[in-house]
Amino acid sequence: MLRTMLVVLLCAVALNAQTMPPQADQQLAREIYKQFIEVQSGFTTGSTTPVAEAAAARLRAAGFPESDIFVGGADAKKANLVVRYHGTGARKPILLLAHTDVVEAKREDWSVDPFVFLERDGYFYGRGTGDDKAQAAVWIANLLRYKREGFKPDRDIIVALTADEEGGGPFNGVEWLLKNHRDLIDAELALNEGGWGESSGGKKIANYLQVSEKYVINFRLEVRNKGGHSSLPVPDNAIYHLAVALDRLSKFGFPLKTNEVTAAYFRQMSKIDGLPAKEDLGKVADGSEEAMQRVASATPSWNATLRTTCVATQLEGGHAMNALPQLAAATVNCRVQPADSVDYVQSTLQKVIADDQVSVKVLGEPSHGPASPMRPDLLNAASRITNQLWPGVPVVPVQVMGATDGLYLRVAGIPTYGIQGFFVDRDDVRFHGRDERMAVQSFYEGQTFLYELVKAMSKEGK
Repeated sequence: MLRTMLVVLLCAVALNAQTMPPQADQQLAREIYKQFIEVQSGFTTGSTTPVAEAAAARLRAAGFPESDIFVGGADAKKANLVVRYHGTGARKPILLLAHTDVVEAKREDWSVDPFVFLERDGYFYGRGTGDDKAQAAVWIANLLRYKREGFKPDRDIIVALTADEEGGGPFNGVEWLLKNHRDLIDAELALNEGGWGESSGGKKIANYLQVSEKYVINFRLEVRNKGGHSSLPVPDNAIYHLAVALDRLSKFGFPLKTNEVTAAYFRQMSKIDGLPAKEDLGKVADGSEEAMQRVASATPSWNATLRTTCVATQLEGGHAMNALPQLAAATVNCRVQPADSVDYVQSTLQKVIADDQVSVKVLGEPSHGPASPMRPDLLNAASRITNQLWPGVPVVPVQVMGATDGLYLRVAGIPTYGIQGFFVDRDDVRFHGRDERMAVQSFYEGQTFLYELVKAMSKEGK
């Protein structure tokens, strides 16, 4: 019995050593991670420039020449960093992308300070720990390790830490770099966020490889009214019209369907034991509408995988406490299946709302790109390394429910793949939410995974 326990313990220690980076590299990544988290780089109130400058300073100190480091952007507060690690040039570069802006976080909403890096109870806390400063910190830490170790890749390795992924708009770093400095980031392929590891109850389920994504359409629902004195209320109230419209929207679901990527995802997930609705997953892949209904009801993520979704995210209305409202408006954020057009989504919302006093206007100019082709070399490398680190865990191609800057790269002809190796509990996803956090072990394991994956995709002497 004692011998058996010792064998199990030794195996666990050996596996842990295999999945963790060397201690010095762990410490370096943690220092960079902390430095990035504690920069207030919120989309509307912060700045990404200090993050770019901090990374550039570390690169210079490690011996990267100034000619290989670029810091700049569309605005003084919206700087991007691009650094190039030269290889033999046998193949076109690989681009490693991460964004350094974060969703806004208010101290009063959190149990801890969102812009103070905190390690507690096996987790790193702070805004951006999951989205997306973990990957940004790891890209820089691993690049410094490659240089220290004298790694000679057969292609240039480019790291780009960019601004304003969360809000897009005129300062989006990827859009700006493509327009103004395409040569700095041009690559055969890019690795980005959008694919992560999923776990449940401490068990790793799958390591996701994102090859496509939904796209975003923001709508403004607006009701205008002549208003009047609040002592003389009438049924024709702008707020009431909007409230009814939003209630109708809340009860509506777009049609359920699969595409090539999501059908493959559900088919592969049907082979994993212990998942809810496991028997139905294969039926979903085969097009069963009844199975889709059951699977969509099982988890919010599967529901979002199977249909376009629209949800109210912002409200405004009224101009005085003692006046009937002259304006009531809401922002509705839609995450749209690639096959659904803007016109289709807009006309569907108008039919669901069924009130000609509620206008439905598209905000901005939505765009979406093609899926990235599935590369056997990337899938094989990711599968091999995943199995080495976490035996038996599959790599599963996915269409991500949100949106990433991979959209702009795909449109520009740079196939982009979301993969991280950071495992997140499916019931505790805190991206964009209160008390965002990353498991300490997941961070370091992801550091190892990405270190090995980039080496495999830039193999010396190939």
